[in-house]
Amino acid sequence: MSQRPPAPPSLQELRKEIDAIDEGMHRLLMQRGDIIDRLIQVKQTQEVGSAFRPAREASMMRDLVQRHRGILPLDTVESIWRVIIATFTYVQAPFSVHADISASEPAMRDSARFHFGFTVPYVAHFSAQAAVEAVAKSKGDLALVSATSSRTPWWLSLEEAGAPKIIARLPFVERADHPAALPVFAVSRVADSALVTEVETFSVRVSGWNAEVARALSPLAEIVAVPDTAFDGAALLVSVTATSSIDKIKAALIEAGASVRSTALVGSHATRYTVPPDRVEIVSREPLKPVRS
Repeated sequence: MSQRPPAPPSLQELRKEIDAIDEGMHRLLMQRGDIIDRLIQVKQTQEVGSAFRPAREASMMRDLVQRHRGILPLDTVESIWRVIIATFTYVQAPFSVHADISASEPAMRDSARFHFGFTVPYVAHFSAQAAVEAVAKSKGDLALVSATSSRTPWWLSLEEAGAPKIIARLPFVERADHPAALPVFAVSRVADSALVTEVETFSVRVSGWNAEVARALSPLAEIVAVPDTAFDGAALLVSVTATSSIDKIKAALIEAGASVRSTALVGSHATRYTVPPDRVEIVSREPLKPVRS
């Protein structure tokens, strides 16, 4: 006589499992907090400077994507981890996020809240230059500015020794329909040992800048260009990957007919990491049916 299949767990049993997992996650977060508290004590005697660790954060977010599976959307998982990382960074050394909202206030606010949560204070500015200047006057704040366009060459103020630098390009993980997809640079002061230098960003001042020169440079690097009246040319923010170099960029500028007036390293960040298509969760766009529980 065949045996009956085991009865499926009851709703009450499943809810108990969920409650146990929730309690476990909360305990792990508190345990993480205890470790951060000990870390703060160690840093007081062994380390001085900002709590930002852009190299570590970029690596953590890549690892998160690579191991993720299941029905929970990647957007949710990433946002949870971003809030955890940013909040514990804030606990170690309180800071504010200064955001340039001149291009799009809603998109910039979404980026700030997605990557840094609601605990970290958010300060809006009407220009990239104002946001960067606020960071320069602070002890450990961070600025968010557009990584693809600008009205002014705000990066010129990063050329001086001791000035804040570009430390990251957000989002750390790029994919279609990202809820905080606005490409932004994060600017702050960070210890050299904490930086990731996969992509170096240079301030380059040129004369003779025109559309033809821009086309010649576009295959070699990502560039933000604005008029530079001081040289009757342009001020460029050039992102150079490991496959190129600033010397190649300068040679290409000269070959295209431009003159290079000056170059200065103004920061670095991780390589843009795009989620492979086979790692993107397929989520139905049909309205979800309510579940009675």
